Amino acid sequence: MSFKRIVFFLVGILTISAQAQEKKWTLQECVDYAIQNNISVKQSELDLETSSVEKLEAIGGFLPTLSGNANYSINTGASINPVTNQFQNTTFKSFSAQANSGITLFNGLANWKTLQRAKLNKIANTYRLDKMKDDIALSIANSYLQILFNKEQLKVQINQNNITKENLKRTRELIDAGVLPAGDIFDLEATNASQEQQIIASENAVLISKIALCQTMLLDDYVSFDVIEEIVDVPVSEVTNKSQEEILQKSKESVNDLKIALSNVDIAKKDLSISRSSYLPTLSGFVGYNTRWSESTPFNFIDQLTLFDGTAVGLQLNVPILNGFTTRGRVQRAKINQERTEFQLKQAELDLERNVYQAYNDVKNAAKSYEAAQKTLEARQQAYDFAKERYQVGLMNSFDYSQANMTYENAQSEVLRTKYDYIFKTKILEFYFGIPLIQNN
Repeated sequence: MSFKRIVFFLVGILTISAQAQEKKWTLQECVDYAIQNNISVKQSELDLETSSVEKLEAIGGFLPTLSGNANYSINTGASINPVTNQFQNTTFKSFSAQANSGITLFNGLANWKTLQRAKLNKIANTYRLDKMKDDIALSIANSYLQILFNKEQLKVQINQNNITKENLKRTRELIDAGVLPAGDIFDLEATNASQEQQIIASENAVLISKIALCQTMLLDDYVSFDVIEEIVDVPVSEVTNKSQEEILQKSKESVNDLKIALSNVDIAKKDLSISRSSYLPTLSGFVGYNTRWSESTPFNFIDQLTLFDGTAVGLQLNVPILNGFTTRGRVQRAKINQERTEFQLKQAELDLERNVYQAYNDVKNAAKSYEAAQKTLEARQQAYDFAKERYQVGLMNSFDYSQANMTYENAQSEVLRTKYDYIFKTKILEFYFGIPLIQNN
């Protein structure tokens, strides 16, 4: 019975391990995993949590303060009796306690402005987190499409090599039959060796692209990692029919880079307003309660606490007159920082405009390149089919046939390259238009 349990346990482990190795990742799963585990994203999430703490602290600035303390001492020699407030040259025990509360009534609205700044900072950190997630998603999509391209490239090369091996076999048969000279096989053997080298290089490219995606996802299992070999069709996007100005205007509403720059300007303006509050006087209110006890006084402990207690209520006004230009320096630095953020906003707008126009032209050029590659492939395929027919009836030597095969293979590779280049660049343009990278159906 024990042996059976062990066998079942081992079978279960092997089954789970096999399922884990057979798992193939979708693009959505890769993006979700990367966002959940990426270190930069986690750091941005911590920044967002910090801004929530800052907002809580700003709210606390409106609340009154409350503190209390108590003191018990044994006095020897000349000491002041806390009850009589007289010097007493004896050894006695004493106790005192007090509680104090204060509240800021006016400080140039600094508390209110600090709260508004905390809210703005939280919004800015939210934009930064969203931008980090967008950057990760774009990087994952690029790596994911690179794997699919490398896999399709490998399939094309394997298929071409299989055709070359069949022709090599047929050529040997024709040479053995005396139909073709022995020298015709050398070019085919060279083509076969070259294709096998290309297959090895493509297999390595697939592995390298998988490792690159795993590193972005912070996934350690490079060996068993694989993606779903889905057929990626060329997207028909309405964005390509939009004008550059329409896409640019939409991008200003959706791209987080510009939102972050705008938030930084708002924060800088609020910092300047907060620093100017230091020019104004501060008015605060306070209330205090204290009591005391002394061993040398002929009353019991409870009676003394009630007899010798006292309260204090008052207002405190602090008027800044001269503080070594500290406030003036803070205001000047805040002004400089505001100007800096305004320049950064202007630069962000210029960068966004340049990136949108670049993405727009990249899509147009990629579409033309893909269309031209398809036409070239169609012509190369017809040329290859014609060369194959001529070679099979002995009207073409093996060298010319190998050249036709090579140009056809290069045309297939160029179609794949331009196809995935067009897909990724279309996704980038859609991103600027505010369309999510992955749309859940």
